[in-house]
Amino acid sequence: MHARPGHILIVDDDPLNRRVLTKSLDSDGHRTTDVDNGFAALTALEADPPDVVLLDVVMPGLDGIEVLERMKANADLRHIPVIMISGVDDTDSIVRCLEAGAEDYLPKPFDPVILRARIGAGLNRKRLSDLEQDRVRTVFTRFLPEPIAAEMLARSEGQPSIRPVRLWATTMFVDLRGFTTFSESLPVEQVVTVLNRYQGTMGDAVLDHGGTLVDYLGDGLYAVFGAPIESVDHADRAVAAARDMVGDRLGDFNGWLRAEGVHDGFDMGIGLNSGRVMSGTLGSERRIDYAVIGDTVNTAARIEQLTKQTGHAILLADQTRTNMTGHTDELTFVDEFEIRGKQSRLKLWTADEPKASP
Repeated sequence: MHARPGHILIVDDDPLNRRVLTKSLDSDGHRTTDVDNGFAALTALEADPPDVVLLDVVMPGLDGIEVLERMKANADLRHIPVIMISGVDDTDSIVRCLEAGAEDYLPKPFDPVILRARIGAGLNRKRLSDLEQDRVRTVFTRFLPEPIAAEMLARSEGQPSIRPVRLWATTMFVDLRGFTTFSESLPVEQVVTVLNRYQGTMGDAVLDHGGTLVDYLGDGLYAVFGAPIESVDHADRAVAAARDMVGDRLGDFNGWLRAEGVHDGFDMGIGLNSGRVMSGTLGSERRIDYAVIGDTVNTAARIEQLTKQTGHAILLADQTRTNMTGHTDELTFVDEFEIRGKQSRLKLWTADEPKASP
């Protein structure tokens, strides 16, 4: 039984061996690429990553073991199965290759049946690895923008977890005003439809501005900027996202509500705070969640609650303002407020658009 066809990279300095391997693999329906040295192999790996590599141990210049070690040190290449090939009966070299991460070893001259079996096993391992990578990527993209998800996938070595770190970030809490009262008078299906539309609209705003969705909170959400990968412009991104959310995104959402004949429209409240947070994944193999915790988070939630009292859609702590790398001229000082859990009053600013003069 032949394995499903795949792409095989053949690396051997002997042209006869390359022809024999290419002919055998091509006849089984595989696509092959062959090169005659280690440096050419590294170039081919970067240009068109294969599903399996057949790698000669003994070659002039960069030998097979060095190529193998470079592959396993590269996060983009280490998951590709490598089968070492050699006519040298050298047990030490075989052991060294296996210890360096080679999946198997194929002696010369090649036995077609053994070659087919080794290739089939390698392709199956690669497909299982790809499925696991896709699963982990799906986990990360639930709450991370695509570029950050890709970087976290490389950093986590394919594991669905984010290493716990303490870093400087801006946290955001968002609430939809008056939704609880509104939802009590509607069928549950309609309530869920409206919530999905709202959460999708505001969640996209967070991701589009480089933020991380930590959790959906009924008719609100909790996000962080500058975590799990630290960034110097976390406060700027958070403020830009907040303005986008209470501006165009809320306008589009309210327009949809009116078009559907559901409601005339809602207001929102957003609280921002910056400082040290602890970030990482929590849970088990069956279910994991991304968590960001700390006093910075608690304070952001309490600042959001003050938007009801002040009538401002966006309130941000003075710490967020001072963390911004861009201009802060459009921010307006509101007042100093007592915040539960804080010994001194906090200066709060708003990023609301100035109201037009009557």
